[in-house]
Amino acid sequence: MIRVIVVGNGMVGYKFCEKFVAKSGQEKYQITVFGEEPRRAYDRVHLSEYFGGKTADDLSLSTTEWYEQNNIILNTSELITDINRDVKTIHTHLGKTHTYDYLVLATGSSAFVPPIEGVEKEGVFVYRTIEDLDAIMSYARKIKQKGATEAAVLGGGLLGLEAAKAVRDLGLNPHVVEFAPRLMPRQLDQGASDMLQSKIEELNIGIHLNKATQYIDGKESITGMMFANDELLKVDMLVISAGIKPRDELARVSGLEVGVRGGIVVNNQMRTSDPSIFAIGEAALYNQNIYGLVAPGYEMADVAAEQILNGDKTMRETIDMSTQLKLIGVEVASFGDPFIENEHVTAIVYENKLSGIYKRINVTKDSKTLLGGILVGDSSDYNSLFQIYNNGMALPKNPEDLILGSRDGSEGSSLGSVMDLPDTAVICSCENVTKGSICCKILDESCATFSDVVKATKATSGCGGCKPMVSDLVKATQKSLGKEVKEVICEHFSYTRQELFDLVKINKYENFYEVLDHHGKGDGCEVCKPVVASIFSSIYNDTANKHVTTQDTNDRFLANIQRNGTYSVVPRVAGGEITAEKLIVIGEVAKQFDLYTKITGAQRVDLFGAHLSDLPKIWKILIENGFESGHAYGKSLRAVKSCVGNAWCRYGMDDSAGFAIELENRYKGIRSPHKLKGGVSACIRECAEARGKDFGLIAVEGGWNLYICGNGGANPKHAVLLAEKIDKETVIKYMDRFLMYYIRTAGPLIRTSTWLEKLDGGLEYLKQVIIEDSLGICETLEAEMQTMVNTFECEWKQVLEKPRLMKRFNHFVNSDEKDDNIAFVPLRDQKMPKAWS
Repeated sequence: MIRVIVVGNGMVGYKFCEKFVAKSGQEKYQITVFGEEPRRAYDRVHLSEYFGGKTADDLSLSTTEWYEQNNIILNTSELITDINRDVKTIHTHLGKTHTYDYLVLATGSSAFVPPIEGVEKEGVFVYRTIEDLDAIMSYARKIKQKGATEAAVLGGGLLGLEAAKAVRDLGLNPHVVEFAPRLMPRQLDQGASDMLQSKIEELNIGIHLNKATQYIDGKESITGMMFANDELLKVDMLVISAGIKPRDELARVSGLEVGVRGGIVVNNQMRTSDPSIFAIGEAALYNQNIYGLVAPGYEMADVAAEQILNGDKTMRETIDMSTQLKLIGVEVASFGDPFIENEHVTAIVYENKLSGIYKRINVTKDSKTLLGGILVGDSSDYNSLFQIYNNGMALPKNPEDLILGSRDGSEGSSLGSVMDLPDTAVICSCENVTKGSICCKILDESCATFSDVVKATKATSGCGGCKPMVSDLVKATQKSLGKEVKEVICEHFSYTRQELFDLVKINKYENFYEVLDHHGKGDGCEVCKPVVASIFSSIYNDTANKHVTTQDTNDRFLANIQRNGTYSVVPRVAGGEITAEKLIVIGEVAKQFDLYTKITGAQRVDLFGAHLSDLPKIWKILIENGFESGHAYGKSLRAVKSCVGNAWCRYGMDDSAGFAIELENRYKGIRSPHKLKGGVSACIRECAEARGKDFGLIAVEGGWNLYICGNGGANPKHAVLLAEKIDKETVIKYMDRFLMYYIRTAGPLIRTSTWLEKLDGGLEYLKQVIIEDSLGICETLEAEMQTMVNTFECEWKQVLEKPRLMKRFNHFVNSDEKDDNIAFVPLRDQKMPKAWS
């Protein structure tokens, strides 16, 4: 047997093993892996999810059985200390010696710790391994018990901002300290960085730029960071995430060539200065660069495996560093050359400070070639832009349409469909999976579903950013073969939501397990249970109280859970109209139960910080004073926003407030695949933002214009005109039909805008169904909606009238006590959560 030893059991070391055993000829080789950490290889890309409850096993890239099945010997908790290149042996810290024919150094990198006086003090950590995270969590609990609240992260790059989110999730107030004058200086220009900074600061995360840390203050443990000019930032913990340095110690002691600034020098075959030794991942110095992204590391692993098996694959000369991710809830992406500026290039920039969106693309002066770009706040265009850039595709007549959308009715992007891409187009950069390889897997019938493609090609298994494009490619390819493409709910039901909706309605099923027994398998999961509960509500107008065990947390407790384990209370204020008496009641409730109050964009008063056991007491007072549940926790109608209308406004052309109240009261409580929002404006000045809602009405000469399928959020969509100059009776008729058709046919958690985009025939087909009754179902849709309207019940009123439903609102099963771990800190004249629980 030919002996291959892999030093390093990280993501790239594991990927080498995975690539190697999948290739022909590997049967003659024995792979032995050494890792100094005490566990199997795990996913460092999603390491921050460890703070969200994922375990080390959840993050693991494989099982022990996988190594055994592939005849790979895995040694954990064993450090390689020396290489004897003359006799081809390695030595471990346990005193053992092993012989190799080929050696692969996948030692990765370690956290770079700047030479700052005092970094050895207690309370200073790096953010690199699961053990690091365990230590951070343990210390955070310790200092919180002493009343400490402040923590800093040194480094404003990708990893630094991930660490800041982790610190925030631990219930501490994070401060990001960055030496450079902007956040993410390697990926973002000044405008994009400013936008990212403003979005992060909205989350009460402090940003400190242009800061050179002189020393760590404190005796034995950290109490602060002293910057230049004697500026002190008082903190109780510090997480250092200021970059990486390659783990090249073994290369140095064994005489391999290393770079001036570190890194094991390799050629395009991943061979070091010793042809029997390869280096891959963040330990390797290729073209004088260390690449800190997973995609280049995976490509290096594949090249090294090919070379050992006598293949001819080599590394590309230019490594693309494009990336798409979500940082502290903010979408960020960059591709190509994001900073290029010269006389041959034009930068096109779109900036919307109100929505927190910044987009920049760099194109040649002749408007023919896309060179790179940056997206902050909305990265939905990333996949299309990257494919246009990566494949040198032609740009539209107006290149700005790529980020602004078309304004003349034509396609905004020259990438009309994923099928327009050449077969050589790389769909998944992490695994280097092309469009052609995915299509071939589907065409030879070895892959029929998205899951099959993922299993066969490993596409989407890295950062996951390519999932939408892979999904679209699977559907388009199957459709081209004349095959039915179904978006099944989950592994327990081989049906779409629409099919399951029909099965429940026809067979008159009334509980989840009845549906599962007849049409599913297994025990169900957290995906399908809420979907089936939603279907029951959509058919029978069942409230969440009837299917408590299958609801998610928010619907189970009829309130949105907040980040410290308390709940929100949101009574309905139809159309935003409220009497002085009801306002006083809300104020008295907030005062009695010490709740944070906020007037929202939906024209309601939200109350935050309610203990679980207080919810029935609060709602008892509200319901006795004429309030109803606002369904802020449900996939249902949230609110219908309105302006004051012609009752007060001199520009108003109709009673928008009255119509908004009528519509909200008509559709309140109706469960749907996704939340619904409406708006009614009395004139084209649009004070109610009706065209940014799932349904919106604007008063015009001759009646109302009805708009549908818009939304705000991360990917805002303008609603489109369904009908114009119609009277109120017609509005309600079309609305009944539209909402019921959407409820019947949309997939789980699909917004109306996405549903319309995916609907065959689009808006014109929908007009035929809703207005022209082309399917002959409009009478049925109207009747179903009227049944919903006639059978509405307030869920909270149900709870108060039925003592058995009250039992679920005790925090402890055997006690009426409240959770004493919940704590708050002052926020302006109110309060906010102190800790995440």
